[in-house]
Formats: sequence, structure tokens, C-alpha cells
Amino acid sequence: MEKGIDGVEDQGRGELNRILLELGHRELVALLAEELSGADFNTLMLEVFRRRAADKRPSELLRSYRENRFVKPAVVDSLALKRLELALLAIAQERGYAPVQLSPVAPLGSCSVVAKADQNKIISALRGTEVVADVTNLLALHIADGVQSGALRNHPEPVRLSTTHRHVRAQKFPDLPGFLTHFALYAMVTAGRDSGSYGFEKEAVWEHVSMYRDMFGEQFGAEIEVLISGRGGYKDGEGLIERTVQFLGERAPELVVKVVPPKDNAYYLGLQFTIMTTIAGREHFIGDGGFVDWTQQLLGSKKERMLISAIGLDRLLL
Repeated sequence: MEKGIDGVEDQGRGELNRILLELGHRELVALLAEELSGADFNTLMLEVFRRRAADKRPSELLRSYRENRFVKPAVVDSLALKRLELALLAIAQERGYAPVQLSPVAPLGSCSVVAKADQNKIISALRGTEVVADVTNLLALHIADGVQSGALRNHPEPVRLSTTHRHVRAQKFPDLPGFLTHFALYAMVTAGRDSGSYGFEKEAVWEHVSMYRDMFGEQFGAEIEVLISGRGGYKDGEGLIERTVQFLGERAPELVVKVVPPKDNAYYLGLQFTIMTTIAGREHFIGDGGFVDWTQQLLGSKKERMLISAIGLDRLLL
């Protein structure tokens, strides 16, 4: 792919190239991104934003609120949402998943450094942070930090955490009910170490799936179906899926588990499971999960294992 000014890719970056040419500073991006320390960059940008905010009039602020798709309130019933969040966290805690209240911001690059996410679809911020766009990445950092410092132990028993969080994503969403730039998720993470014969993998998938089965049963009187599809990253991916499906069948023969054709998705490793349910006559593909190598990267050990999953909450209440 051809490069533009300072190595900026021309595809989709024409506006940036135009701005740099108009300013007459072709090296500006490289200077800001590569030459300044983090502290100096923050000092510079804080002054830029201070001046831009100081120049705003109240009428401009109101217009900005009206036009900015990230700042409007959700249409969801806020009390119903809070009750649902509390109920799900209580169910998870009863089953050994400790609730964690996380920050609204994460370290810059939390989604794009260890996961395959586009930084431009995340709201980057100052002071080395970004607005949380995927809480499971922040949970992974919390766990890796705890394991490295000795505050957490992920073997012989894995670390089990759960949370609810309101996410903001900078990608385009369709203008349809339930598709919002910010939305609530329930998420949980199981982090441990390889125990051989896919022991960690089978048990972790069962814990997540059975949790969602109980949650939807208790809160909505609804059953779930589990759709499993293969992903790369495991030497014996077919064996992983076969043993996992067999394990789920042994634990819950009544649970509907279907193996579906794999899709082009490099986010998960080994397998991805999708939760499907029907509530008040409406079919929802409401959440998914899979294995990731984030703790392997963060801790520098191929023995680390992690299963993440999440379900969207707003659409369940619309």
C-alpha cells in the first residue's frame, strides 16, 4: 500500500494529508507521535484543548451537544437497567465471579495493542488514556497486573471476575433501535493456566455458558442456544471444539449447542461461542465469547489462558 506524508497510509487518510499540507508542517505527525515524551505531549495538548474550550460560546456548546452522537442519553429505562445489572452481578458472585467496578478510562492502546482493534474506532484521550471501548481488555490488564505483582493467583484455581460497564465506541452504527454509540455490557473473564487436555478451556466455557443460561432463565424466563464456531490459533482446533461440545453435553444434555461454520474473525482463538435467546417473541443474538491470548502477551508466558465473554444489556430492555 502506498504511503503518504510521514508514512501515513493514503487509503482513508486523504484528509490528514490535506491538513498537513495546509499547515506546512509535513513532519508534524511524526514529531508529535515519536519525538515528544508522553508528559510533554500531554502538556502541549492540554494547552490546545484549553484554548479551544476557552473560545467556545454557550450557543456553540449547545450546538455541539445537539450534533455530537456520543453525548446524548440512551433511550433505555435507567432504573430497569440498573436493576438488571445488579441482578446479573449477584448471580455471577454466587457462582464465584467476583464483581469489579472499573474505571471509565483505560490505558491508551488497551484494545489495539494486544487485540486486533482499530484505534480510530476508540475515543483516545489525554494523560495516556482512552475511553473504555471493551471492558474485557481492561479486565485482562487488571488480572495481568495482579498476577505479576502477586496480588492475584490464577492457578491452581483461575481468577474469575465479572463487571457491568457502559462502553463508548467511535465506529458507525446503524440508525436502528438498540444500536447506540454507547451501551451497557455485562462481561466476565476467566483467567488461568494451561492444565492439559483442554481442561481449562472446557471448564471455562461451561462456566460462562451455564451462567448465561441461569441469567436468562431467572431474569427473562428464557432459554438459550449456544452457537460454536471454529477460529484459528490452536493446533488442534477441531479437537478443542469436539471436546468442548461433548463436555457441554455431559454437563447439560438439555442445552441446545450447535456447531456452525467458521467466519473470518481473528479476534478469538480456538473457538467463539454466541448466545442466542428469544425474549417476548424477539430473537436476540445477544452476546459472545472466546479465548484470547492477551495475558500470554502481557505476562510473556504461553501457559496463560483466558476466556472472555459479554452480553449487551440495552437491547434486552428496549
